[in-house]
Amino acid sequence: MLGVRFVDGQGSIVKNGGRVMKNVTGYDLVKLMAGSQGTLGVLTEVSLKVLPKPETMACLLIDGLNDRDAITAMTRAMGSPYDVTGAAHLPKGLDGTPVTMIRIEGFSASVAYRLEQLAGLFPNHALRRETDPAAVAKGWAYIRDAEPFHGTTGDVWRISTKPTNASDLAAQLDAKEVFYDWSGGLIWALTPAGSDIRAKLGAFDGHATLVRASGTTLPLFHPQPAPVAMLSEGVRRKFDPRGILNPGLMTA
Repeated sequence: MLGVRFVDGQGSIVKNGGRVMKNVTGYDLVKLMAGSQGTLGVLTEVSLKVLPKPETMACLLIDGLNDRDAITAMTRAMGSPYDVTGAAHLPKGLDGTPVTMIRIEGFSASVAYRLEQLAGLFPNHALRRETDPAAVAKGWAYIRDAEPFHGTTGDVWRISTKPTNASDLAAQLDAKEVFYDWSGGLIWALTPAGSDIRAKLGAFDGHATLVRASGTTLPLFHPQPAPVAMLSEGVRRKFDPRGILNPGLMTA
């Protein structure tokens, strides 16, 4: 996001950023508004930088890995020179068995070459190659939209952490089901209704966001450390002194 126009809690119209990448004038309110969940202002206009849709895409599928080995494979792929654009792991794939998904995108010849080179990194694994762009897109929409949890009961959590910590954290959740995106840096978890996974996890490098709740009063967003919470509250008071913009959403 390059630029925004919004109305703050006092009714003032504020514009920040611009339409080009080199616009660096003033405070960077663009990033601040992007994560504020409507608690600092009502966005009325945004300027976005976009990229062309890739000519094609393909996916290397690795079958049968446990969570820890899958994260090791994904981080290895992401650290390769083959320009991987996505890495996810489903402990329960569509057929009920684990599958690790590694995506590459770009021009057809480049994708074909990089797919084979990527497969060469895993000579002792059970590999499949998906080269139908429509099938690849469908598979990644399944991950993006957390489709494994559609039509289920319970709470849905989104946990951001370091990939190296992901499998250990997931094991502590007592979740009905989990899957991983961002090479393990993002854990999606389906838990029994009312489960306070923050209490189960304790202090960890990351945060847990409650995306879908069933009859619980738990806060949606991870509590901030006291100094950060004080700074955040100060920013909110500047933008919304009367507390009328989504009150209680970001804080208790």
